[in-house]
Amino acid sequence: MAPFPGSGLAKGLAVTLRTMMRKSVTEQYPDAQPELPPRTRGVIGLFEENCTVCMLCARECPDWCIYIDSHKETVPPAAPGGRERSRNVLDRFAIDFSLCMYCGICIEVCPFDALFWSPEFEYAETDIRELTHERDKLREWMWTVLAPPALDAGAEEPKEIAAARKTAEKLAAAQAEPEEGES
Repeated sequence: MAPFPGSGLAKGLAVTLRTMMRKSVTEQYPDAQPELPPRTRGVIGLFEENCTVCMLCARECPDWCIYIDSHKETVPPAAPGGRERSRNVLDRFAIDFSLCMYCGICIEVCPFDALFWSPEFEYAETDIRELTHERDKLREWMWTVLAPPALDAGAEEPKEIAAARKTAEKLAAAQAEPEEGES
């Protein structure tokens, strides 16, 4: 049995009337800040001290929006008779957020945890050229990065922390032994 003519129109108008009678859920953005989840992806922050200028983030970026410049610096030997070493020194680290697609690949591939997601999202500019953030601006975003979530109760201790703790315990034990022998 076919529906009567115009039944689709009547259903559509009923949906429209129901929607018109509901209270609006629109938030007036500048006046009312949105309730965002704690690990929201906003902008990328740079922890410059951890950056070794390995260029992995720039190479893996699908949009090529990361610009890195560096130079080599010679470091004197740590011990007498050692040889001089060279290391990369960061001159420029910039991200062009007008090109960035916020995929997070750069953050994932960074082996030294120099890049982090910041929950900040209010960085609109009137000029598109202002969306290229240099390292000083990226450092400012770093201070808004949330601390990592706590480990689960039954989780295994991270290998790095376990190794550091064991080394500290060995050093403490080695320092305690001579003191015990002296008395």
